[in-house]
Amino acid sequence: MRRPLYLFPALCLLLVATACTSLGVVSAWLNDQVAFSAPQLQRQLDTRFPRTFDKLGGLVSVTLDEPRLTIPQGDRRLRLDFDIGVDGVGADSRPGHLALVSGLRYDPSTRGLHLENPELLQFGLPGSNALLQGGARGIVNSLLAEYARSEPVYRLDDDLLSKLPSGKSIGNVDVTDGRVVVHLAR
Repeated sequence: MRRPLYLFPALCLLLVATACTSLGVVSAWLNDQVAFSAPQLQRQLDTRFPRTFDKLGGLVSVTLDEPRLTIPQGDRRLRLDFDIGVDGVGADSRPGHLALVSGLRYDPSTRGLHLENPELLQFGLPGSNALLQGGARGIVNSLLAEYARSEPVYRLDDDLLSKLPSGKSIGNVDVTDGRVVVHLAR
């Protein structure tokens, strides 16, 4: 008995659609790179904040909240803005603002993209005097260095890493054309 021919195009379409969903990740590695957009990185950041860090033996707590990641067109670094709260002697309870720019690097131990050479752009705490502002700035700089060393901005998922071509590993990470591009190396 002959099968109706109208099912053949539907079957082909279904096969193509299934192949496209699994090729998305693989096709990225075919060019020895994969790119991430700011919204992709933002989604992971949103799940990991607010974060509180104790400094000076617990005398001061710094809370980072509401991360906002942008990749300015034409820039080679990404920008991160946070609401910042400092809890300690003489600190105002209202949130301040912290902005930084940074490159990215890959760390195989965390399987993540970490800040590289973060540069503090803006730092302000409401109601603080210059002395507290300067001391808090030092604490924030040490916090940024610690965060860059240990915490990824974006963690590569196991599915993506399992599809690395044989003999290749993660190489340089560039911020270019409004995207984060992870290159492969031999």
